[in-house]
Amino acid sequence: MVEFRNVMKRYPNGTVALRDINLKIRKGEFVFVIGPSGSGKSTLIKLIMKEEDPTEGEVIVNGYNISTLPRNKIPYLRRSLGIVFQDFRLLQHKTVYENVAFAMQIVEATPKEIRRQVPMALALVGLSKKADVYPDQLSGGEQQRVALARALVNNPSLLIADEPTGNLDPEISLEIMKLLSEINQRGTTVIVATHEKSIVDAMKKRVVALDRGQIVRDQEKGIYGDEDKDNKIYS
Repeated sequence: MVEFRNVMKRYPNGTVALRDINLKIRKGEFVFVIGPSGSGKSTLIKLIMKEEDPTEGEVIVNGYNISTLPRNKIPYLRRSLGIVFQDFRLLQHKTVYENVAFAMQIVEATPKEIRRQVPMALALVGLSKKADVYPDQLSGGEQQRVALARALVNNPSLLIADEPTGNLDPEISLEIMKLLSEINQRGTTVIVATHEKSIVDAMKKRVVALDRGQIVRDQEKGIYGDEDKDNKIYS
């Protein structure tokens, strides 16, 4: 599903964000990417989304080589991805239904497809009764559920969540993570970038830890020993 082969990323200002990254994420996996600020988490996510290209090495996503992907093929890559951000990025002048439908309109889905898919996506995240409500009438957790429905409505094979619970309280954060786990169990590959140690430990999924642009740990079950109590790989 995702493969990094000897990847290095250097920005124009000379900053090396990633160095010698080798990583494979298989279809159907749920993977947490963790690390302190500046560790390379955001750059890794941007490479998967092709917001950035690697300086060296190869990034393969859903069979597409990011480095050599022609511009006219980028929309096809992104249609296979669902993206969820920390700040929700909802359209405030559109209802919940319209926000989710908008993601389908962008990829030129037919009205019939939209009428079928949007209610299904809202039901999946528990918001069927909120379809006609506007974002400012929702709680933070509900807004993040709308963002999840929007990311899922086009049936992506890969869901990427970048700090999806950063603005939510712990209880709501865990609810969102459990929802992501349910989505994963339906067959969607899930990658979550986060710094919230308690959630990572509770979920017991594969954990890839970054520090100073390098992978310092790749652990299958997300269970940490005493050496991690100082939270250095999170904060």
